[in-house]
Amino acid sequence: MHLPALPVLAATLVLGHGVLPATAAEEVEHYAAASSETLAEAIENLAAYNAKVEAVMARDDLGVQDMEEVHEYTYTMEQAVARIASEVEKIAVVLERVHLSSEGDNPHALRGATEVYLEMTAPLTE
Repeated sequence: MHLPALPVLAATLVLGHGVLPATAAEEVEHYAAASSETLAEAIENLAAYNAKVEAVMARDDLGVQDMEEVHEYTYTMEQAVARIASEVEKIAVVLERVHLSSEGDNPHALRGATEVYLEMTAPLTE
């Protein structure tokens, strides 16, 4: 995974829905997305919904219903990717604190920053 691209991807996915305004004549149906309140929840949702999309894509012929099924799944997937991107940005800030603390002469600061970093990244490494 190329982490610096995640925030750009998330922004594109999230903002892409607002680029073309809907007119009164257009009724856009939106599906409810599964919640991705935490990094762990977002990763779980992404894995689960990727598997669902893979199952649809494995079908021999894709019809309108199949495409609508994938469309529905993308709402949860987009929220999950946006949450992951947001959390990775926060992790990068804390990692920089670890980096700078490791250059200094303050073991207490290094321990504190590293503890936070490891806790934040645990869902990515489990």
